[in-house]
Order: sequence, then structure tokens, then C-alpha cells
Amino acid sequence: MKRRTSLGLLALLLKAPDTLAASSQASIVAVRVWPAADYTRVTIESDRPLVARHFLVDSPYRLVIDIDGLTLSADLRELIGKVKADDPYIAGVRVGQNTPTVMRLVLDLKQPAAPQVFTLAPVAAYKHRLVLDLHPKVEADPLLALVQAHDKPPAAARRAEAAASAVNDALEELIQKIERPAVPPVPPVVAAPPPVAAAPKPAPAPEPKPAAAAAAAAAVDSLIVIALDPGHGGEDPGAVGPSGLKEKDVVLAVGLKLRELLQSNPNIRVLMTRDADFFVPLHDRVRKARRVQADLFVSIHADAFFTPQARGASVFVLSDGAATSAAARWMANKENAADMVGGVNAGAATKDANVLRALLDMSTTAQIKDSLKLGGEVLGQIGKIGKLHKAHVEQAGFAVLKAPDIPSILVETAFISNPGEEKKLRDPAYQDELVDALATGIAKYFAKNPPMARKRSTTL
Repeated sequence: MKRRTSLGLLALLLKAPDTLAASSQASIVAVRVWPAADYTRVTIESDRPLVARHFLVDSPYRLVIDIDGLTLSADLRELIGKVKADDPYIAGVRVGQNTPTVMRLVLDLKQPAAPQVFTLAPVAAYKHRLVLDLHPKVEADPLLALVQAHDKPPAAARRAEAAASAVNDALEELIQKIERPAVPPVPPVVAAPPPVAAAPKPAPAPEPKPAAAAAAAAAVDSLIVIALDPGHGGEDPGAVGPSGLKEKDVVLAVGLKLRELLQSNPNIRVLMTRDADFFVPLHDRVRKARRVQADLFVSIHADAFFTPQARGASVFVLSDGAATSAAARWMANKENAADMVGGVNAGAATKDANVLRALLDMSTTAQIKDSLKLGGEVLGQIGKIGKLHKAHVEQAGFAVLKAPDIPSILVETAFISNPGEEKKLRDPAYQDELVDALATGIAKYFAKNPPMARKRSTTL
């Protein structure tokens, strides 16, 4: 009997290394891919932290990631099917077991990339995340993109023209006051006399053409540029309604419709901080608006509260001190936590956090004063189509409103946590009413506060 017990203990001891190795392996919870023109994000969520090393390879371009403590599984193989053919950066994915304890992930790239690979601690509904961000090696010129993006398909143009007729009336008075640069007359072409010498002279070298970026900047100098900022996106769903409607989806739909309506006026260009389902850090939303020296910034959100009874729209601007109410302070803290949920590279964000603090210090009384004027006009128009949560513009320390030189507002369109208001936010007809109200408020602000002429550059 003792011999049998000893043999059993010996067997357990022999199996112990395998058992311990198996228990040290991380389990994959989910894999997600967020493709966008700005950058593509790949997220591997696991039940314990992952340690990864990466390197780039040329000819052809590919990113290689070695992940410790991970074995090939069906969950990882799902990543292959989640990369679509129209992904701007990833051509394909390969996974394999490099060593018994190291899994190798290879991303075949369509273009040179500047990758960021980092981990995120558990937050909200997420467990541990390994994040692979593929950014372009050379960032696109935002001014050139504004000019090129103005072309719209005929159907969209027709809808925008019909919806914008009332709004454009308020803007026409302003547009007429904007001086357009005179176009210099083209000198007449005079034929040169034939050369006297028999030997032909070499043709003069053609004058260099202006750079595309400079031409784009000149094209938008006399235009109104509006930055629209649909909140949340990608890994960060924002608030979620009782029936599952996500804030990030609603505000993107409203933002795209508002862009279409505003750009039906040929004197307006709209910069979207995001035009698809991907996450944009708070500091980057501010930076994008400043790079094109936007004339104003409108961040679009949908409110939420612990109880479903809360309802009504709100408009917020930056505060240079304490928040105007406890609710405004709570709301600012909630929105400022978006970076934690959406996922920001802590190493890269350290410098950006310092920039945000500097921007707050630079924020001027004039900027806040103009923001209050803009907020008042927008709140007045929203009040005509639905209930207001507060009848006045509130102030708090929203990180996304900290551009010191751009009048900025944050609009909470309704309480998505309220079943009745969630239903309205889902309704395309109500979205159109909301868009008309926002556009009219913006137009009335510009009619009373014409933007000053400026020379735009891409140095910010």
C-alpha cells in the first residue's frame, strides 16, 4: 500500500512541471482590429499581462511581435479573419509557435509604418490588453486633406443643399464680408522673334511649381474651418443605453451628418477628429484642430447617469477655475477618463500630458468668453427641439476643450441612459433635427462674431 502511494506521489511530481507551465500560460479573452486612415489598432485581450517584443522588417514591410507565455490557440487564429482587404495598413496576418513558450505574430504591411506596442492594465470592462498601433511613417497634411475631402457624391450634395438652405441664409451676410484675394490677371502671350543664330538655344528651365501643401494652405486661408469631434470610438464605446445603443456610434452618425450640412456651404471646411470607429486620444483631438487653426471646435457626446430618469441636452465650455456645478465637475471627470478606457501609450503620452497642461495655462479669458457665446447660440437652438438639462451653458475642466486659441464647446446631445432619449438618439429623423439645430447655432455665432483672417500653417 505504501509502495502504491509512493508511486502516485512520484507521478504527480513528474507531472508538476507541465502543470505549472500550463497554469502560467495566459488565456486569450478577445482579439479586435480597428482599421482607419489615421492608424490601425490591433488589440489582444488576455486574463493576465503579456510581455511582447517587436521589430520591423523591410522588403516586404512587416511587423514581427514575439509574445511570451502564450501558445497558439483558436482565439489567435481568429485575428487572421478579422483583417479586411481594405485595411489601410495590414495586408495579412500570420501566427505561429516560435518556441514552446513564445508565440510569434507577423503583420504583413501595405506601407512603411511607425508602430507603437504597449500594454494596458484592466479598466472598465476590459482585462489586460496588448495593443499594436500602426501609424503612418509620414503624417498626412491636414490642410491638403481638407481641400480634397470637400468633394462629395451627388446624392449627398443634393441632401445637404436641401437641408442647409435655412442655415446658409444666416451665413451669407458673413461670407460677403470676407475678402477674397484678388486673382492676378494672366499676361498676354507674345510670340518671341525667331533666333538669329543657327544653333538652337537651350530651353529655359521651368519654374518650380508651389508645393501642394502651400497651395492647400492658401486655398483655406479665407475659409471658415470647423473642427467636429465625435467623442469616444474604437476601444472606448462611451456610455451605453438600456437597449445597447453605444454613444460612440450615435455621435459619429450626428458628426458625419453635421459635416455634410456645414460643407454644403462652399466657404466652409470641416475637420473631423475621427470619421470612423477608432479611438483618438484627447490630446490628439485638440492637436488636430490646432494643426488646421480651426475657427471653432465642437465635441459631440451623449450623456449618461446612474438613474434612467435624467434627461435633457447640455452644453459645456472650459472653466478657468472651479466647475460651475458638481454635475459639471462629475461630467468632466468622466469624459477625461476616456483615455484610460480607449487606451493610450503611457510612454508617448507623458509628453502629451505636459502639452495639455501647458495648453490649460495658455487658455485665455477671451477664448472662454467666445466659447460661452458659441455655447449660448447652440444651446438656444437645441432647446427648440427638445428638453434642456440645464438652461445655461456650464463650465468645467474638460481636457478636450483646452485649445487656447479656438472657441470650443462640448455638447451632450441627450441622456442615452434614459430609455426615451435613447430611442430619440437612434432615430435618424431626430438626428437630422439635432444637426439642423447645431448648424443653425454655429451660423448665428459666426454671423455675430466673424472669424478674423489668418495665415494657416501645418507647424502645430
